[in-house]
Amino acid sequence: MFEDLEPRKKPAALKDLTDLGIAELEEHIAFLKSEIVRTEKEIEKKKAVRDRAASVFK
Repeated sequence: MFEDLEPRKKPAALKDLTDLGIAELEEHIAFLKSEIVRTEKEIEKKKAVRDRAASVFK
């Protein structure tokens, strides 16, 4: 449906973790967790828009 209109992007390349220390790895985990939360919020917004649009065409 609307997902077909979204641009398709390739996922970012994975970060090389071998040279990072424990503190840097923990910071990286914290960053990734915050990105997950941000992404989940964006998904919820898009679902709400999709659901509102779908309710108009019922």
